Amino acid sequence: MALDTHQQDKSGLDVAQLRADTRGCTEVVHLNNAGSALPPSVVVDTMVEHLRLEEMIGGYEAHARAGDRINTVRDSIGALLDTSGSNIALSTSATDSWDRAFVAIKFASDYGPDTRILASSSEYASNVLPVMQLSRHLGVQLEFIPDDETGVTDVGALESMLDDNVAAILINHCPSQNGLINPVAAIGHALARAQSNAWYLVDACQSVGQLPVDAVAVGADFLSVTGRKFVRGPRGTGFMYCSPRALSELEPFPADLHGTTWTPDGYTMRSDAQRFEAWEKSYAAVLGLGAAVDYSLALGMDAIFTRIEFLSGALRSMLAEVPGVAVLDRGVDKSGIVTFNHESVEAAEIVAALKNAGINVSVGTPEYSQVDYIAHGVSSLVRVSPHVFNTVEELERCVEIVSGRTGSATAQY
Repeated sequence: MALDTHQQDKSGLDVAQLRADTRGCTEVVHLNNAGSALPPSVVVDTMVEHLRLEEMIGGYEAHARAGDRINTVRDSIGALLDTSGSNIALSTSATDSWDRAFVAIKFASDYGPDTRILASSSEYASNVLPVMQLSRHLGVQLEFIPDDETGVTDVGALESMLDDNVAAILINHCPSQNGLINPVAAIGHALARAQSNAWYLVDACQSVGQLPVDAVAVGADFLSVTGRKFVRGPRGTGFMYCSPRALSELEPFPADLHGTTWTPDGYTMRSDAQRFEAWEKSYAAVLGLGAAVDYSLALGMDAIFTRIEFLSGALRSMLAEVPGVAVLDRGVDKSGIVTFNHESVEAAEIVAALKNAGINVSVGTPEYSQVDYIAHGVSSLVRVSPHVFNTVEELERCVEIVSGRTGSATAQY
């Protein structure tokens, strides 16, 4: 299924070099970058180099020798998010970041039956489940913000829901299951206009690394990110942007020796975002994360998103021509996450057929985002998420399997 000639990649990126930098391209067609991306070789090489150093001289000693490089990782992340490295805390995942922020907010608050927490209708399960626990044990009210006619979080509806009892607002920037980009900056502006004291948490685990994100412009108090998705870092890494308000008003709980000093008469907290970090972590992974971020910065986030937008747009166009396939993505502006299902073939069967052909995609089911799936009558879906190193030819091969044009796909279904 050929790509329309009017669709062109205007990123200016050297795709041949990108693929040479990504050794996994020789082994598999990897279209599951919203799950865990193929890393550039510099990420793995950086990690192995540090692990070899630990092997030869010891973990503490290797950390001391690489201390300057480790400290610059936060600065690189700050550059990625157009903020200072002092506003960046390292973590082990986006969920780890989110939980640290959420617990800090709860530690500083007196939640009860009058407390309201608002969440986007497409919120990820790990973000909502802690609120459901508060609801069960403390009576906290969890309310979902309606979508507008395009499918994104309705900013006007959110504004009408605000009052003094709203303690927190939870928004995912790019949901994992519907291709949209939520208007997180417009929501931040709406909260500022309303002079709301609610804490604003943004899950950016699927947006950072594929599109430009200015953390300050978003206006969030916390913005959580994973390293393993579009950032192309190692698993077990993540980070979090912390606003000046968060750093001035909130303490992590429980405190860690890394971010807190035990004094004879009590304790003092670091003034920067490192107060939210735990000291023990894989420093090889941290250095690998830094290498991934630096790789993205060298390419340029505008160029990266242009390439991803081109590939995902081309894929949607091709899938729309396949009989029985429904592309499920919503919103005027779409992310690099493409979702679809088939009227007569289960998503898991399509994923298995693609896997047998050497193509990695993933399946989505309601337990990841109950409200969104149920509201749109979706029982399961196929998620395809290209990155800059993927090619149109790989997308065409994927669509051929889905459409049964290879002759083997129908039998595999």
